[in-house]
Amino acid sequence: MTDSNLINVGLFLGVIVALALLFAAGLRLPVRLGFARRAISAALVVASALGVVILANVALFRHDAHLDLTREKAFTPSAEASRVIRGLTEPVEVAYFFQKQNPGAVALGTMLRQLERENANLRVRLIDADQNPALASNFGVRPYNAALLSAGARRIEVVTTDDREIALGLLRLLRKREVVICFAAGHGEYDIDNFEFHTHFEGAQGHSHDASGLAVVQMEQHGIGRLRRALEKLGLSVRKISFATGQPIPDDCSAVVEANPRTRYAPGETDMLRRYLERGGSAMFLIEPDYELDDSVASLLAQAGLKLDNGVIVDPKDHYFTDEQMIAVSRYGNHPVTRGLALSFYPGARPLEIIAASGVKVTPLVASSPEAYVIADRLANNAAAAAAPRSSKLIAAAAEGRLGDAATAPFRLFVAGDADFISNSFFPYLANSDLALAALAWLTREERAPTMKPPVEVLPTVTLTNDQMRSIFVVTVLLMPGLIAFAGGAMWWLRR
Repeated sequence: MTDSNLINVGLFLGVIVALALLFAAGLRLPVRLGFARRAISAALVVASALGVVILANVALFRHDAHLDLTREKAFTPSAEASRVIRGLTEPVEVAYFFQKQNPGAVALGTMLRQLERENANLRVRLIDADQNPALASNFGVRPYNAALLSAGARRIEVVTTDDREIALGLLRLLRKREVVICFAAGHGEYDIDNFEFHTHFEGAQGHSHDASGLAVVQMEQHGIGRLRRALEKLGLSVRKISFATGQPIPDDCSAVVEANPRTRYAPGETDMLRRYLERGGSAMFLIEPDYELDDSVASLLAQAGLKLDNGVIVDPKDHYFTDEQMIAVSRYGNHPVTRGLALSFYPGARPLEIIAASGVKVTPLVASSPEAYVIADRLANNAAAAAAPRSSKLIAAAAEGRLGDAATAPFRLFVAGDADFISNSFFPYLANSDLALAALAWLTREERAPTMKPPVEVLPTVTLTNDQMRSIFVVTVLLMPGLIAFAGGAMWWLRR
């Protein structure tokens, strides 16, 4: 409970206690008194009652309480926005030019007033754009429902009726440095300019979206535009870089993302990446199971304490729906990247292995259940592999330290044996986006900064693992009807 909530509760309890004492005092007043004494007693009671009422109204005015009885909490600020507002350390002004005919804009105005009470550094002005067109013109605001955020000489405009967009705008406004995320290009990687998110497979296997479609069509044009859009909403800059140019990786690249390369590296390209990490750079490697890792990249990862094994992980226990190759994970290693994560899933992942490396600390982040095993061909029915010993398989890990004797600063590295989980088809769902954004925040050394998840345009869904679906089936289909039948039978036996 926050300090402001404790103050509000204390004031409420104080008013209740004062009213109770006043009531008790009124009950104890003697009835048979002289006129003068009755007048004095009545005056004291009236004065005390007026004093309590005035103080109660002042307390309510200065510490207004909010009660939202809607199921969707439509008039309550989101937890992410409240967290950002409470973290403000410098004065910020929000001037919101709303249209009163828009219910969403009116609701946002109410939420901004609530957020204003959470931090004295936030000052909110609600302006009816129709009644004050000259004021809107002076501010340079043209559209309806536009929020002008300002802190000192800095100023940005956000057009929205969503409090989370206001919080994201504040994060962009208060960012002290430019953070550039550089996406590797030139090896057939996922394209950050591609926003396609639904791929159909048609052919001999019929209509599907799972691994069986790989025999029909290759997802070459699958992209990660949704990840790019989320980064831009957070105020991060996004850029493509190519290792094939022979130019060193720019020093202003806060992190380099290598997402699903399709062609092999040349030795010189790997050397550029090694020198970047030796300078204290950060990188994210997302490598699919069907990619043949060349020796130079494998050697670089080995220096960072990691090895990418071949094959595809199959998890009969924890998987999404009925696809045992789509690993579902709800338990994570202890690390800033995985703090507060919920269920995430990985559609086709290769196993990782932690190996000894001098001066490097490796933390396992994501792993399958102990029932998992590895198959060589994701499309083949490998009965021999299914009979192999089962063990937990590592899917993603984080490494940090110094890369060899030539290193001048510590590097950071995030490696995962799957790239599809950040693609447009899977990025918005469950905790996949949370993991990707938290990993990039850690790589850019902003893991302690206020963070939030940008809203993504998807329908709300409830997704369960295979174990959760089995448990629901047992409880609702077997246990509950069975208990009812048992109770009915027991009642019949007692009354016969």
